[in-house]
Amino acid sequence: MTVDKMYGLNDGTDTPAIGLGTVGLKGARGVGSIVTAIEKNGYRLIDTSTNYDNEGAVGEAIRRTAVPREELIINSKLPGAAHDYDQAIQMIQESLYRIGIDYFDKYLIHWPLPKQGKYVEAWQALIDARKFGLIKTIGVSNFLTEHLEKLIDETGVTPATNQIERHPYFNNNELVEDNKRLGIVPEAWSPFGREINDVLENETIRGIAQKYGKSPAQIIVRWNVQNDVLVIPKSSSPVHQRENLDVFDFELSNEDVKEIDSLDKGEEGRVEGQHPNEYEEFV
Repeated sequence: MTVDKMYGLNDGTDTPAIGLGTVGLKGARGVGSIVTAIEKNGYRLIDTSTNYDNEGAVGEAIRRTAVPREELIINSKLPGAAHDYDQAIQMIQESLYRIGIDYFDKYLIHWPLPKQGKYVEAWQALIDARKFGLIKTIGVSNFLTEHLEKLIDETGVTPATNQIERHPYFNNNELVEDNKRLGIVPEAWSPFGREINDVLENETIRGIAQKYGKSPAQIIVRWNVQNDVLVIPKSSSPVHQRENLDVFDFELSNEDVKEIDSLDKGEEGRVEGQHPNEYEEFV
């Protein structure tokens, strides 16, 4: 299985339309799941974070796999505790040491923390870390339009990607379109809404899945891909890993896309109520 669609980023690099989310994949089991995703199921984009406490597992999986390092896209994220410039540079270096690689293919600021007012300083650290050869592609996560515009206005550097909450109960379509307008590829985290809601059991999603002979998860992945949103579903199951990539042999009708969009619950649909202007993450 391979990812049949790539996105061109604004820095001239390319990324697969689907990656592997790794939150919760830890220890020996986590290593095994990540190795399987890479070697047997064709994943090349692996998404982790300092906050996931599994950078070591990701690094061990990289060492165990026979796939050459240059074929992999390893993505991690800067925690809120390290938004000061010097701390950010040190954290990037520490994360590289933990994973055991020389550079990140992609690295993001995990949350903007606008109440702290340091995300531009953190962004400058990522800009410089790229110049130092520590990162190839830089981006952000959970940034709203005003945060993105402030970064661009104050540094002249536009993030390549913005990883945001997006699933049928919180489609975030306005922010998706703003990202595209700014030349930023939007990414969807928690595309299945996590365990606290029933999006995979939703009758509308299940009805559309039955129509196409696909699973509810495949319908949601396809919904993202069709909207040019990079999607990073997490799965430890080899079967579900393969299933999440098997979405390029059908196309949702415009009516089905609109029906999925209509499931949006606005702010009430957020999985944990984490509004980027309010949520403070200091891990």
